[in-house]
Amino acid sequence: MTIRDNIQTIGERIRAAEQHFGREAGSVELLAVSKKHPAASIREAIATGQTQFGENYVQEMVEKAAELAGRGIEWHFIGPIQSNKTRLIAATARWVHSVDSVKIAQRLSEQKPADAPDINICLQVNISDEASKSGVAPAALPELAAQVAGLPGICLRGLMAIPAPEPDVERQRAVFAQVRHLQESLIAQGFALDTLSMGMTDDMEAAIAEGATIVRIGTAIFGVRH
Repeated sequence: MTIRDNIQTIGERIRAAEQHFGREAGSVELLAVSKKHPAASIREAIATGQTQFGENYVQEMVEKAAELAGRGIEWHFIGPIQSNKTRLIAATARWVHSVDSVKIAQRLSEQKPADAPDINICLQVNISDEASKSGVAPAALPELAAQVAGLPGICLRGLMAIPAPEPDVERQRAVFAQVRHLQESLIAQGFALDTLSMGMTDDMEAAIAEGATIVRIGTAIFGVRH
């Protein structure tokens, strides 16, 4: 199977899930997670019309962005953020899914190039309460959202979550439903949010069922990472 075939297959899964769960057609966007894969693989994906790519490592994203400049890519940073790397992220990424502190948000706000569009921000919530995972605790979300929403140069769009692996579909849905409820609660408090970044290769359908607007797919597109 080629990268083109894989993207077509994933697209069919997304459309089928949208239809099955009563979602509006085209309401779920595919984010191709290209970390640890070469620029040549990204070019293959671009040839299919894919423009949204996610990276976990700052230097890797910066190098690929330079090599693939002018190809209409929107880079999404989805990995843990070190404060000494925020300047590079702010200069490269149109989306940052993994903000979990006001300090990181402030640095992105201050370091965004003046002529660049606002950076779209998702707050990463540690929904499964895993010590090894980044993310803000659900109880701390409203305060963090309030602090981030007012910062210049960034646009708070929604939430991101990476739940603990769970083979049972109903349990997958239950966890994603918790993320959706957190977002709905923030919307009820006046935050203008429209993005839920959740769902990967093995739990994509459950995420779409519970309101995902961006699914982050890597292995099913590019194969096993090197």
